[in-house]
Amino acid sequence: MVQAVILAAGEGKRLEPFSYTKPKPLIPILDRPLIDYIIENLRNVGVNEILIVVSHLKEKIMQHLSSGEKYNVRIHYIVQEKPLGTAHAIKAIKEYVKPPFIIYYGDVLVSHQYLLKLLNLKSKHHLVILATKTKTPWDYGVLRVEDNNVIDIIEKPEKGKEPSNLINAGVYLADETILKYVNKIHLSPRGEYELTDAIKLMIKNGYSTSYVEVPQSEWFELGKVWDILDINREFLQRKLKQYKNGIIKGDVSSRATIEGPVYIDEGAKVLSGVYIKGPAYIGKNAEIGPNSYIRPYSIIGKNTRIGNACEVKASVIMDHTHAAHLTYIGDSVIGSYVNLGAGTITANLRFDNKTVKVRLKGKRIDSGKRKLGAFIGDYVKTGINVSIMPGVKIGAYSWIAPGAVVYDDIPPRSFYKQVSTVFKVVPLSLKEDNIK
Repeated sequence: MVQAVILAAGEGKRLEPFSYTKPKPLIPILDRPLIDYIIENLRNVGVNEILIVVSHLKEKIMQHLSSGEKYNVRIHYIVQEKPLGTAHAIKAIKEYVKPPFIIYYGDVLVSHQYLLKLLNLKSKHHLVILATKTKTPWDYGVLRVEDNNVIDIIEKPEKGKEPSNLINAGVYLADETILKYVNKIHLSPRGEYELTDAIKLMIKNGYSTSYVEVPQSEWFELGKVWDILDINREFLQRKLKQYKNGIIKGDVSSRATIEGPVYIDEGAKVLSGVYIKGPAYIGKNAEIGPNSYIRPYSIIGKNTRIGNACEVKASVIMDHTHAAHLTYIGDSVIGSYVNLGAGTITANLRFDNKTVKVRLKGKRIDSGKRKLGAFIGDYVKTGINVSIMPGVKIGAYSWIAPGAVVYDDIPPRSFYKQVSTVFKVVPLSLKEDNIK
């Protein structure tokens, strides 16, 4: 049997506002958190013992997973009191791990068949890296390869100067060599001990390092807030493939209309006048309606209420959230225990039709998406007639006063009140393409 190590200590700054209250591995994918899928895939390739390195919100991970009995695996926790990078995390597990072992980043997901391909190479190389091809290699560690060997890793190269589009996918099969080399590296410019620096040093010293390529369609990363939408969308389609016409376990009114495949879980209620156009997912004990419109690729969590005359389009709404009436949620991610006042609107399209930018770790990043709404953290409350502009993030526990128009991010635990009533008229210059 092979052990696995899941690195789950990071704060996940690029996943704020959700990582403020949820560690990255507990971000939900349909009805389960990401880490449940990771553990299931590891168990399917014969892993029966998992070491999880935790720090940020560690109690929540430990409470959710407990001893691992419900997953039919043994789970042990190693607390990284002050996370100083991925190599620092490997140092923390040195006394407990039995090589060869799998190293698995807690914010990625790959199907178990590619984990099996890693394991098939365990007696041939000192390290095997799972790799995938991407259109944006400059955001990752890029592999330089010859034949089947990795000869270098270039971390986040300058755009246009990357040696390939093959990137480090965040899963490794390692022998005891890596345990020695994590002690031989220095702090990176980011102030962390990077696992890739240890790997580069191994390669430089002649240790055999290979890779297994996984198609991008079988590799998922929760790296940015909009990834929550993309991963949930993909897993919704996969789940509904099992049920050509969908499956209904809950209670649907005879006056509701369902078109296309829809998964409605146990205890859910779909009231009179509701129109659901699949694919869509309605979680346990959720209540939809009356007179609501649920559009394709909407995912509504358990114990959530979408009330009268609300519209939800291609959004993820987490558990225990209420949008009681007259609300529009488009291409957005709404956290848990959120209460959206009547008339709350999430705008999802810029006037100029340009792609939406989102602020991640202080920098505005182009999402590449023309339609993208808001990201509303857990326990947020909005008053009536609140409008939230595309790409805006609302921090957890914040309140937004009635009538506010939110153009920029709101920090957690804030009260936002619009005080200016001054309006300014300026000349508007538009190209013909922008006014069609």
